[in-house]
Amino acid sequence: MPEGDDYVYDDATGEWIPASELRAKQAEAAKADEVVVRDSVGNILADGDQVTLIKDLDVKGAGQVLRRGTLIKSISLTGDPQEIDCRYDGIRGLVLRAEFVKKR
Repeated sequence: MPEGDDYVYDDATGEWIPASELRAKQAEAAKADEVVVRDSVGNILADGDQVTLIKDLDVKGAGQVLRRGTLIKSISLTGDPQEIDCRYDGIRGLVLRAEFVKKR
């Protein structure tokens, strides 16, 4: 091993590799694990985005109907490419399918 380089043990390969190479591998793995959530027209959604409903939705357990055009602020992604968490007045724990929303 050359002097001055930081080396770390990679458990996956069982070899000593430069620390910079390990960081690059970790960044690639994190990027591969990233879930891409798309709305009804194909726009990529991210945490904090605002979305609009594209159809009327009955909310189970709340006895309420969310109408088409309703603005939902500050969504958060769940890790599932088909679902988003959101808040709406009077409804706690609201989870919507991404196919029923459009990014604003």
